[in-house]
Amino acid sequence: INVEAQLIYAITLPVSCAIILINLLIILCITCNRQLHNSQNYFFLSLLVADMCTGVALPFIPWMGLNRPLSFSSCLLVHIFPNFLFLAFLFNLVLVHYERYRSIESPLQRGQLWLHRRFALPLLAVWMLPLLFALLPAFGWNNKRCCTYRSVFPNAFIYLEVYGLLAPAILSIAAMTCRVLWITREQLRDIQRLQRAVANRECRRRMEMRYACCVAAVSLAFLTCWVPYIVYTHVGVEFLLQRGGKSNRTGHIVLSCVGIGGIAVVPLLLGLANREYTDPVKKLFRKLRHRYRNTSVQMDTNFMHTSSSKSI
Repeated sequence: INVEAQLIYAITLPVSCAIILINLLIILCITCNRQLHNSQNYFFLSLLVADMCTGVALPFIPWMGLNRPLSFSSCLLVHIFPNFLFLAFLFNLVLVHYERYRSIESPLQRGQLWLHRRFALPLLAVWMLPLLFALLPAFGWNNKRCCTYRSVFPNAFIYLEVYGLLAPAILSIAAMTCRVLWITREQLRDIQRLQRAVANRECRRRMEMRYACCVAAVSLAFLTCWVPYIVYTHVGVEFLLQRGGKSNRTGHIVLSCVGIGGIAVVPLLLGLANREYTDPVKKLFRKLRHRYRNTSVQMDTNFMHTSSSKSI
């Protein structure tokens, strides 16, 4: 157990701290800028809060597949709470992708979308629905045995969560992302048709290069963030449903840490790719660097003046 604990904390603590700090930084950028106080950024702010909570719960998630000497009430708490936070994170991620997909698909009707007119209802739904589903074991849908994942979550519950919630959410995010890239490609072709009339080849080449970089970035993010989680989901289900599994504990711990940590990085990539969120941070760092340089120059000047005075 000590070796497993060291492995869990060695992998999760650095990732957890990075996720929490970067989320806090982007949250401060949104809350301190009044121009960003709109429904679209409220959705993203909710996602950042859910992602930060997932970062807090990340060190506890690998323990869910291991036996622990806890009372059943404590066992319910340590299993239900991280599960709720992760489901809320995934629901928020779907909401953000859906809002951006609808805004790109119908840009002229963006202000008339029900998501923006009644944004409080989707925000309430992406938190309450995961909470109600995660609390089902506390309402009696459980197997009261030792403190393990299988004792809290029955097989039917695991299959329902994985293939009824997680898999459709991942497929919907992938489908919306592909649709957005396709719409962007069609818009790029329309712009290129107009630019052919003025023979602006350099501008067309830059736009094509930017689109290619966008596709490459999305593909790389999918491979590095989503693929490990998809592998962890299917391999983890087999591990949790089997009777034994002691020889696969190390692999399960590594897969869970890498899978959950990878998917928790997705909102950070979305936030860091938005200049509205990163520009205030860049300005702050520039001011701090400018002050540091002025302070160092002043200290060097004073030192030189003091040295020259002593020499005289």
